[in-house]
Amino acid sequence: MPNGQTPIAAGDLAAYIDHTLLAADATPDQIVSLCADARKHAFKAVCVNPIYIPLVVRKLADTDVLTCSVVCFPFGADPVSAKISETRWVVEQGAREVDMVIALGLLKSGDTDAVRADIAAVKEACGDAILKVIIETALLTDEQKVLACELSKQAGADFVKTSTGFAGGGATAEDIALMRKTVGPNIGVKASGGVRTTEDAFKMIAAGASRIGASASIRIIGQ
Repeated sequence: MPNGQTPIAAGDLAAYIDHTLLAADATPDQIVSLCADARKHAFKAVCVNPIYIPLVVRKLADTDVLTCSVVCFPFGADPVSAKISETRWVVEQGAREVDMVIALGLLKSGDTDAVRADIAAVKEACGDAILKVIIETALLTDEQKVLACELSKQAGADFVKTSTGFAGGGATAEDIALMRKTVGPNIGVKASGGVRTTEDAFKMIAAGASRIGASASIRIIGQ
């Protein structure tokens, strides 16, 4: 933003944040603590691995905080049938948002029909749940990032998302701006990976992010 202005008030940041814990060794007690943080600070969503969706749904039952699950994470190199099955399961358990990883190898090989079909199948399996497509920007050229966003839009995705956090790199303001320019104003853009401070979050939102995925959520909101 010009002259150092921020697009929102600092007190409104929590409503942009998916409070996230996707570590392979995350324990049930840590997930319960994650949900307690989300309740206290009114984060937008809690994002976890599928096994913990039933627990998160119970802990957030009387709140407006959404339950978000990743599927076929972090590589996305799964058959479409596996992605559909996992998506249906987490939605049946109460997930209201699904973050899937794009089929990166197929994208980079130019198999656009397969990538589009993969996303569309997961979107159908989501039913009324929101679908975010992780394009893993750190592994793509700018041209591939644009293509990934275009295919996600064509397949009916509700969001495009920068990163898993497991492939090096992470969200940058430049990538967010490129993604926003590509998908236009009506699809969400989620900045995830390396967003650790209030300043980081404001930069992403100013560049076009409508959601922030973070594990440092409490630090970001200045609590």
